[in-house]
Amino acid sequence: MPSSGERRSGLRDVPLEEHKSAVLERDELTEADRRTLEPLLSKKRLRLRETLNGWHLEAESTVGVLRLERVRLIITPKMTISGTRLISWLCYARDTPVPHDPTPRKWLTGKAGYADAVPHALLTECRALLTEGLRRDYVRTEQVQPVLRGQLDLRAQLTQRYGVVDQLHVRTFERQVDIWENLICGAALHAAIPLATDASLARALRDTAEHFPRPRPEVTPSRLLARARYTRHNSRYRASHSWARLVFGGGGLTDLLCDRGLPAGSLLLGMDLLWERVVRRMAARAAADFGGRHVDVTGDRAIRTSDETGPYPQPFRPDVLVRFEDPRARFLPVDAKYIGYDGKRLSAGNRHQLLTYIAGYTTPDAPLAALVHPSPEGATSRTVRIDGPGGRHLGTIRVLGIDTRLAPEQAAQPLRELVAEFAAGGGS
Repeated sequence: MPSSGERRSGLRDVPLEEHKSAVLERDELTEADRRTLEPLLSKKRLRLRETLNGWHLEAESTVGVLRLERVRLIITPKMTISGTRLISWLCYARDTPVPHDPTPRKWLTGKAGYADAVPHALLTECRALLTEGLRRDYVRTEQVQPVLRGQLDLRAQLTQRYGVVDQLHVRTFERQVDIWENLICGAALHAAIPLATDASLARALRDTAEHFPRPRPEVTPSRLLARARYTRHNSRYRASHSWARLVFGGGGLTDLLCDRGLPAGSLLLGMDLLWERVVRRMAARAAADFGGRHVDVTGDRAIRTSDETGPYPQPFRPDVLVRFEDPRARFLPVDAKYIGYDGKRLSAGNRHQLLTYIAGYTTPDAPLAALVHPSPEGATSRTVRIDGPGGRHLGTIRVLGIDTRLAPEQAAQPLRELVAEFAAGGGS
């Protein structure tokens, strides 16, 4: 069982590594906590099992901080990516500019893993907005004035001050900072304060939040973000709102945040989802550079299974499918695996999966698929051949390790080289 750990706001900090487990005492998990965990358990982001001594909790491909009523789970990644690189990979996945950090902190990650990195990115973007000056726009206000200014609210005047002419109910439009762009930033800064494990970061978030307006109780940030529209007038808010989505738990980078409804002070990133998004963008950009394109694997493009009882619910579809035409169509399926495959052989399940993609999408003269995994020690590349009886070649799997120490544009080079080779007619 983990040691008592450091207590923060009366909570016991429980360290937990991704794909590892921790034990909680029976009274440390309340009924409300179990309701909070239910969406995470149903999506297999966490696993929970009751034991004789308490609760056995295991984390899947999920990192970050989960605040419950009596404990605070700190889930660290199994494959470490520096805070600087995490920010750049998150920005790459969302196609968002990397925030410029003028402080010496350099996106360091502390004892809470990546939990401080996202609030710090939000802080950096909001400070940049303050430096440039917050946007103002016309906001309708309702006031009581001694003189007519703006438009008279006839209904309010008749019902509340009938016959009174020294106090007038008027509606005016004034340029204010209380607009949706600034309201989102203000709410996100306040929501990020409980996430900060570093006292100086929490203080900076609090100080910066004072310069932004906060939404009224009936106006939720998630509703404002759902209606967000960006033009040339407010496009500079896009990056800060991307980090705000992560803080609020509203999905952010294509649902990289695991689930909605987490309590304040919780921030969970699905590392497998992040990896899929990164690899998908790398492959799509490489295909476009060499005359191909990325195609959506939906509907009839997926590999389906059925029997006498009907179709199976889950079709087979690769994470990425790129298409080239020269002049006939050729496809290269690419699968992203958030697995440390350096120096390890492919599992039987992964070999079967990639061979299914080869059978479903490729041509007999180029039976090739790619598996792309993170490689914290440097880029790697190897070839796995699958042969049938009599030496008949069934397919080739190129296993590419992407160097997570590099910026995504540089790290994508092994995949770019494979796509270039395939575009030129290679791939057998």
